[in-house]
Amino acid sequence: MQTNQPANERTLSDRLTDMLAREIRSGAYPVNSRLPTEKFMTEEYGVSRTVVREVLSRLKSAGLVETRQGSGTVVLDPASSDAFRLGRPDDDPARGVLRIIELRRGLEGEMAALAAARRSKQDMLRINRALAAIDNAVELDGDGVEEDLAFHIAIAQATGNPHYPELLGMLTRALKDAIRVTRGNEARQAQLAEDVRKEHEAIRAAIEAQDSEAARVAAFRHMSSTAQRIQNVDTEYWKGASSAAAGRLARTRLAAELRKAK
Repeated sequence: MQTNQPANERTLSDRLTDMLAREIRSGAYPVNSRLPTEKFMTEEYGVSRTVVREVLSRLKSAGLVETRQGSGTVVLDPASSDAFRLGRPDDDPARGVLRIIELRRGLEGEMAALAAARRSKQDMLRINRALAAIDNAVELDGDGVEEDLAFHIAIAQATGNPHYPELLGMLTRALKDAIRVTRGNEARQAQLAEDVRKEHEAIRAAIEAQDSEAARVAAFRHMSSTAQRIQNVDTEYWKGASSAAAGRLARTRLAAELRKAK
């Protein structure tokens, strides 16, 4: 929303957005049908073209409509309107990866803190095995993606809150793509790979010591460092498999992923 828009126009935008959103969700505008033209809406609703464009922008952000070449503004399935878009295809292939990392940063921090406070001996055994499996996979020339995800799921299980592993399980595809991109970058330099090993070990050690605050800090630092490594990637990296994984992340809708997992 434009901050320099007059207050009365912002109110008109709010009202018209709400009205059209309700009509789309009620089926008044079927999926794949076209919304009226800007000219029609300015005359029909007695608003300026600026208001109409603001409304269309909001409906697009909500995942209710999209603009198609030669078709105008087309209505999307309202069942997907709660989609949380991690990004859209653009000239920055890192964007989708960074947004997943941002999402994980708070999640991983709280998971680690709870795991430290509640973990059992069996939980700790799973975490230790999962961490060792990452190194074993790399030694066998694997990418360690599955093992890396298993390490974080083991921590989620140690929280004692079933919603954490369930959530990670539902988001597996997006998480795998994010891990694949980050690990692929880290594997290119021995120092980066070693940094990741130390970050994982810091999380593991804090959980074993049952130090919740240290575990939270270590997990948060790991995610922040991962984001920094992605931001420092050179343009040559965004080719091949890494580009494909980043592209999938840029098109990911979490709501759709959650529905697939049900």
